[in-house]
Amino acid sequence: MTPPDVTGLEKVLRAEVDGEVRFDAGSRGAYATDGSNYRQVPIGVVVPRTVEAGARAVAVCARFDAPVLSRGGGTSLAGQSTNTAVVIDWTKYCDALVSVDPEARTCVVEPGIVLDQLNRELAGHRLQFGPKPSTHSHCALGGMIGNNSCGSSAQAYGKTVDNVRRLEILTYDGIRAWVGPTPAAERERITARGGRLADLYEGLDRLVTEYLADIRRGYPRIPRRVSGYNLDSLLPENCFDVAKALVGSEGTLVTVLRAELDLVPVPPYKSLLVLGYDDICAAADDVPHLLEHSSPSQLEALDGRMAQLMREEGAYLDSLAVLPEGDSWLMVQYSGDSQDDVDEQAHALLRAVGRGEKDANVAFSDDPDREEKMLKAREAGLGVTARPPDDRETWEGWEDSAVPPERLGDYLRDLKQLFGEFGYDHPSLYGHFGQGCVHTRIPFGLKTAEGVADFRRFVERAADLVASYGGSLSGEHGDGQSRGELLTRMFGERLVTAFGELKALFDPRDRMNPGKVVRPNPVDGQLRLGPAWRPATPETRFGYPQDEHSFTRAVMRCVGIGNCRSHTGGVMCPSYRATKEEEHSTRGRARLLFEMLDGHADSAVQDGWRSTEVRDALDLCLACKGCKSDCPTGVDMATLKAEFLAHHYEGRVRPAAHYSMGWLPVWARLSRLSPRLVNSALHAPGLARLGKRLAGVDAARPAPVFAERSFLQWWRERGTEQPDPADPRTVVLWPDTFSTYFHPSIAVAAVRVLEDAGFRVAVPDKPVCCGLTWISTGQLTMAEKVLRHTLGVLRPYLEEGTPVIGLEPSCTAVFRADAPELMPADQDVRRLAGQVRTFAEQLVWVRQLNPSARSRLPGAASRTAGRTPCSATAMETSWWPRSKPKLPARPQQPSSRTSASRWARRISSRSASNVMTACWWQWA
Repeated sequence: MTPPDVTGLEKVLRAEVDGEVRFDAGSRGAYATDGSNYRQVPIGVVVPRTVEAGARAVAVCARFDAPVLSRGGGTSLAGQSTNTAVVIDWTKYCDALVSVDPEARTCVVEPGIVLDQLNRELAGHRLQFGPKPSTHSHCALGGMIGNNSCGSSAQAYGKTVDNVRRLEILTYDGIRAWVGPTPAAERERITARGGRLADLYEGLDRLVTEYLADIRRGYPRIPRRVSGYNLDSLLPENCFDVAKALVGSEGTLVTVLRAELDLVPVPPYKSLLVLGYDDICAAADDVPHLLEHSSPSQLEALDGRMAQLMREEGAYLDSLAVLPEGDSWLMVQYSGDSQDDVDEQAHALLRAVGRGEKDANVAFSDDPDREEKMLKAREAGLGVTARPPDDRETWEGWEDSAVPPERLGDYLRDLKQLFGEFGYDHPSLYGHFGQGCVHTRIPFGLKTAEGVADFRRFVERAADLVASYGGSLSGEHGDGQSRGELLTRMFGERLVTAFGELKALFDPRDRMNPGKVVRPNPVDGQLRLGPAWRPATPETRFGYPQDEHSFTRAVMRCVGIGNCRSHTGGVMCPSYRATKEEEHSTRGRARLLFEMLDGHADSAVQDGWRSTEVRDALDLCLACKGCKSDCPTGVDMATLKAEFLAHHYEGRVRPAAHYSMGWLPVWARLSRLSPRLVNSALHAPGLARLGKRLAGVDAARPAPVFAERSFLQWWRERGTEQPDPADPRTVVLWPDTFSTYFHPSIAVAAVRVLEDAGFRVAVPDKPVCCGLTWISTGQLTMAEKVLRHTLGVLRPYLEEGTPVIGLEPSCTAVFRADAPELMPADQDVRRLAGQVRTFAEQLVWVRQLNPSARSRLPGAASRTAGRTPCSATAMETSWWPRSKPKLPARPQQPSSRTSASRWARRISSRSASNVMTACWWQWA
């Protein structure tokens, strides 16, 4: 097919569509893939400000014969959210809850609204949308409708298709209508009016009539059949429901503009029963027995392999701690109107299966917090299995099959045998066992021709296997490109022909998400990796010890789960929450870094480390390291950003902020010459504006105020004798820039608390710094110099194993993570990483070591306060965020040893960089 006139298309979209029109390399790279194995660089991206603008964008694309892909959260695992098309991202603006009818228990939504946000807005009515996939914090309703999403709650509420009442749709050729159940009389009225809509309904009638027997015989009667188009919804006994027929069509038939949804009451009470088994197949065998004796709202499974991975990764340990004995588990949740009711449901099941609450292989809870912990472990399956600690890369491709629950155990045995035949060593098996749906990730070899050929042979064999069990290729993730080519093995030639005819009715020009479901691209085509993928292997400054010392592998930690697009909870990703922009999420940045590696001939980013697109995407990254903890696969965007900036600006002039904020510790020390004068200059109206402009700081941002007396001045005036590093009571209090020069009262209070706890406090008598501001701005050579000097000052304490106590969590994060990666061979760096503690950790250590200290510590400690922000969470301790060089808040006073005239002479005789370095070492 002739490619569209891209230049003309972009021009008209900008002129006619109320939205953001982006055909730049950065936007195209950020949307080049989803959560799947596939990659297709889009033509461009449109972010409509209204639903009407989105409809207008489709009309313009039709005028230019350009393919269209509607996209929600972009978490699809089968490749249905990536295409060489104009991507319409509905999530930034078209996210309204249009109306709610509490009595009818219905609502109308726009396609971009996120599921959790919808349920928060419905909470006042004690209603919710029933299906709840594991991506509920960031998946959009439009995507759920396109995918026919389910989740664990489908045990009680069914799939998305079971909860959709009507859809407002738009076809590529301009039909716009509300569709839903359509009795014969209504169809007659539609056809009597004539026009394209009448032709469409007449065609649907003919299609159902011709394939009636095939539809009734050919669809598996199982709870989790998501594969294929829902032609069964057009049967007379199903009220010829056009809306339900379109659910799960993956954007290949129509654009969904609005949806009317059925809602369900929020159950006020829940209980959870966890049953242990010897292996996952035995657990699956017991599912029919459990369903025979109860009607749970969830019935989930977790195997020993996943539990092992969680232990190795140190993840969800609280959840694992409450699991009963066994090597695999079934989690059976009940919901109801009273606590007695849900508790009795659980106990009745135990009696029916011959177990008791006190048995070692049984755990029972009616505590909502404890239940949430248990279920979180199961919900985290994709992230835990995507990047296991043994460094095997695992992939989707056969991650979502479903069979009749009564045949689940035998299916799993055959599937494990197939794994063994292909050498795919024991992938984790888990999922929604109450509905026969199995999730897994498999170590396919997607980088070699042999590995890709094995991948193709495996999925073909697996498709035949699941079909032999009367199952479905997909139980909730859809077909897309992963399974589109395999549909004939499940449905047979006639029904797949019927799918093609349905596509031709709605989209005769094949412009709606082409290459998916109908006339699909090959299962081994358009791979994100593949045997032709040849990424650059650049020299790097950081060591990446957790990624085989490879920048590429560090970038590839992102598998597209999309937790960084959540709107509440956790700490990731602040820049996405502020902008709602894909390229300002952790995932979007990782996608652009992947494109920067130039592994494909059509890579959107072509200029490597010098890429302005990657630089712009990283510009709003706060380097807070929130992603390192919140991302299920542990993407460390702060380190990747520092690496990129180091190369991007190598040998080039940097932005002013890199000199002003990146060298903040130097300027803080120089403020000691006259803090009052510095403060006056920073707040003098004209001078302050000029200074901010020269420093690259936004004029609206208030300037910091330096403290009249620094913490180091207070310490020297106090005259405390430095303790012996070998004294077991000695601790080093780390004098970070912020608590030293802006908020010295914090450091002073910390000294008093530590002394009250029985410690002898030492403070370095020479200038020290962790190098954070230089690392954050990519000035890694200078950061390394600073760290080496600091290690020299701390050496006596490092040799004696003296604890180093950090008040600023960002500094602590540098010592534990960044410094070891930047200087992996330095033994003192390793020692410091092991000896550094946060203030909170030190107090906890004291209380555990010496319970008698409990009576003293609370009084002193009550004068301190804190929170747990990004970098604290990243390092699993309570630290402050490691943000873009901060503008501090309050000022202090210097102890200058060198006169201003001597500094002036030095400035005249050295380069700017050397002057900064001289300032650093001379001022304390």
